[in-house]
Amino acid sequence: MAPGALAGVRVVEMGLWVAGPAAGGILADWGAEVIKVEMPGGDPMRSLFAALSGSKESRCPPFELYNRGKKSLTLDINQAQGRELMLRLLSTADVFVTNMRPQFLARVGLDPDSLRSRYDRLIYASLTAYGLQGPDSDAPGYDMAAFSGRSGLAERATPAGGQPPILPGGLGDNVSALSLVSGICAALFHRERSGQGQLVATSLLRTGIYSIGMDVSSRIGLGRAASPPPRTKPQNPLMNLYCAGDGKWFWLVGAQSERHWPAIASALGLTALMDDERFKTPRDRRRNAPALVAELDAALAQRSRAEWAEIFRAQDVWWAPVQSIDEVIVDPQAIAAGAFVHVPDAAEPAAASGADAPANGVATPVDFSATPAGPAGAPPGIGADTDTIVSALGYSPADLQKLREDKVLS
Repeated sequence: MAPGALAGVRVVEMGLWVAGPAAGGILADWGAEVIKVEMPGGDPMRSLFAALSGSKESRCPPFELYNRGKKSLTLDINQAQGRELMLRLLSTADVFVTNMRPQFLARVGLDPDSLRSRYDRLIYASLTAYGLQGPDSDAPGYDMAAFSGRSGLAERATPAGGQPPILPGGLGDNVSALSLVSGICAALFHRERSGQGQLVATSLLRTGIYSIGMDVSSRIGLGRAASPPPRTKPQNPLMNLYCAGDGKWFWLVGAQSERHWPAIASALGLTALMDDERFKTPRDRRRNAPALVAELDAALAQRSRAEWAEIFRAQDVWWAPVQSIDEVIVDPQAIAAGAFVHVPDAAEPAAASGADAPANGVATPVDFSATPAGPAGAPPGIGADTDTIVSALGYSPADLQKLREDKVLS
């Protein structure tokens, strides 16, 4: 098999939970060698379900997603010998990825200034909750706090009088990881031309704000931002959520109201409404949105979503189903688009995905035409590669034994 796009790039990752390890996981899928440095006891994400609810479930598929194909080194960075070993390891690295809190990194000498002054070719990739500067730069923050809550995203998604939504776990972490990876790749390209590394930094807060950039930029530029409308009062009733007769939801996506109205009216058997003065123009349809939504609701309740799918296909109506995860993993289009992969040596799926070869993992969301991308193997056990990595740094078997006796390595 041909090497991946990032083959030859060595990444040292010191991260916890999701955001930092997810960035390292994408880099590993793209061919980089990723060494995961874990404190004794390992990344707490390994036992996520026990940490959240006391569950006795020992397997953590999200950990597998974010850490497959890596190597693991267990190291007590709080000890001077551990810090010395870490610095020696970083001298061999192209990229250092971390989502540890800034004060901790400064205390152990792994902050950006300390490492950049030592290694001028190193790409230092920082992912924090709130950024590296400011009064809350060291505040703890998970994605529901910094990405969803403080960024304004959750409030923007809250209908008037409603409660803020609880977004799926890891959503903000994944978006932020992709942002960090894009920055890392740009910095590696810059280093190829200049020979110089640099600090690449993002945060859950920044990516959350950018994710609702349409609304935030409107508020900055125009002095106002639209409140989230209720489903019954959309700006464009042809681009709205609807429920079929079997209780399954879907989106109509008639974004260009004038263009899409004839096809939608025809498909729903509502052509008489095209001559209704309330609905003649896009502005009319917006002004009378509650009445038009009620008409569409009544018509769409007459058939199942599967029946509407056939009619929409024949009438060239733009739409998309609101799917459950169970529906997503057997969706022929998701499978054809490469959304799922087989991870070598990993546990088999609990339910078949519908692909010819059973998929047992979620793919990272980018393909390359000339270089392979995908998992090289299952995630490592805690410290599975410690001896190999440390020996390659010049430590003798006696050194390894002493480091273990001193509990620097485990």
